Amino acid sequence: MKAYGITHRGAVRKENQDALRYTSPTEERDVLAAVLCDGMGGAQAGGLASTLAADGFMSHAANALDETSGMDDMKAILTEAVHYANQRVYAHAFEDLKCMGMGSTLVALLISGKRAVVANVGDSRAYLLAKNRVMQLTCDHSLMEDMVARGKLTREEARTHPKRNIITRAVGVEASVKADLTEVKFPPGSRILLCSDGLTNLVPDSALERVLCTEEDPERACNILLEQALQGGAPDNVTVFIAQH
Repeated sequence: MKAYGITHRGAVRKENQDALRYTSPTEERDVLAAVLCDGMGGAQAGGLASTLAADGFMSHAANALDETSGMDDMKAILTEAVHYANQRVYAHAFEDLKCMGMGSTLVALLISGKRAVVANVGDSRAYLLAKNRVMQLTCDHSLMEDMVARGKLTREEARTHPKRNIITRAVGVEASVKADLTEVKFPPGSRILLCSDGLTNLVPDSALERVLCTEEDPERACNILLEQALQGGAPDNVTVFIAQH
């Protein structure tokens, strides 16, 4: 298994409020934990929220996961790790009034052998490449996704809507939060992509599929996707992570 991730402040923002953490698989330990968080809540609080969420998640997940972890174990680890992330952000907001209301998206991945589970809160996404097809694993918790589901907007209209960044669920805003969990088969040849909306708002799924199918090296694939976002103007922070079996 190989893994690589990169995060960039983009072409406009002065600060990078995305946070990416992941463990490196080895020949002796074929497991991986990864989390990507995209903060919200102003210049100071957004970056702090994503950092607290990512560190809180990894403090539990990285230590709890091992080669014996089955699907039920990984689901339990993800649920508990999201809880720790939420509590860390929520508690800090009450300690520092300037941070009241801050929060973060979260998309996370646990892999043990050929088993994988994804968790998500907000609009950061996970995609699976298998058999040369890319499938979105997560469903955005966003105003636009709700409007598309109700038939009020088309998918293409939602991509450019002025309110496309409004999310309906976030880590740290309330005392508890529920993450969606998705089981994933991860056989040899598969790839899982985690990314923030700084990538998906600019790079369509067809371009994601093309890069993931043609670039065998995960580091090169991540850098190409980042470069495509930068060429598109990158008004937001951009984070890309790929795990491949």
